[in-house]
Amino acid sequence: MDILHYQADFINYLDSKEWVREPKNLYEPIDYIIKLGGKRIRPILTLMGADIFSGEYKNALPAALAVEVFHNFTLIHDDIMDDAPLRRGKVTVHEKWDVNTGILSGDAMLILAYQYFENYEPKIFQKLAQIFSKTALEVCDGQQLDVDFETRNDVTIEEYINMIRLKTSVLVAAALKMGAIVAEASDEDADLIYDFGLNLGLAFQLQDDFLDAFGNPETFGKQIGGDIIENKKTFLYLKSLEVANEVDRDKLLYFFSHKLEDNSTKITEVTRIFELNDIPLLIKEEIKNYTDKAFSTLSSMNISEESKQGLKKFGLWLMNRSV
Repeated sequence: MDILHYQADFINYLDSKEWVREPKNLYEPIDYIIKLGGKRIRPILTLMGADIFSGEYKNALPAALAVEVFHNFTLIHDDIMDDAPLRRGKVTVHEKWDVNTGILSGDAMLILAYQYFENYEPKIFQKLAQIFSKTALEVCDGQQLDVDFETRNDVTIEEYINMIRLKTSVLVAAALKMGAIVAEASDEDADLIYDFGLNLGLAFQLQDDFLDAFGNPETFGKQIGGDIIENKKTFLYLKSLEVANEVDRDKLLYFFSHKLEDNSTKITEVTRIFELNDIPLLIKEEIKNYTDKAFSTLSSMNISEESKQGLKKFGLWLMNRSV
């Protein structure tokens, strides 16, 4: 089970597809976002899920492509909603074209994603479509909660974890389960690998929150402090409100109730409050907690020890992103 091998095979498959057709203004943005790169983590998971249960991971390439196209659709629409200027270090679709183009191209991507399931026989097609529809709706639920949280001052850490579970983790989990479905694994094993992905996805998103405030802009690929600028109630912010003194709490509440023209002071002050209250350490403990939880599901899976180690290796590789 070689992550780089899956990655290379998936990229070759991706590159073999012709994305641009008429009308070009609809399909060129799709080609652009798809080719922006990234580690292709979710489709790798689909290939890995299939390989673990059947040894025939190439059968899962169409399902993996569906996952990747869907993921990139969510990025286009997320960037519009967040008014984000950068994605993977490059200008976002709605900035390069316009908002209307971003909306319509994103819509087309959602439909394209479903079309890739047509490569499978009816029984597998139905199972893939079921998990995919459930997941797509959950991602919308998570996105709406994220928006709702921006205007609420009583968000709890528990609510936040549920929001990132829906917005991010369920797609990581579904990507693995879809590989298991293509490989015709048992329902029990498909559910277990889903749970593994769900907890790993939570760890991954919490690490993303950490990197948003403390990452290296060269390797992170997104604007540092983006969550702070957007007043996102992340784990960092919510934990700070829980543990900080009154002065720091009041400062945080002030900063997170305003959108400023110049955000440099806001980012500096907020990250300083995070550091003063040991928030980087506390979030790293939380990341480890969910990573360990993911690894603990491996023992129940009806797969080889080598496959269990492969999944663990993937989890460690995923959590070792550049900071």
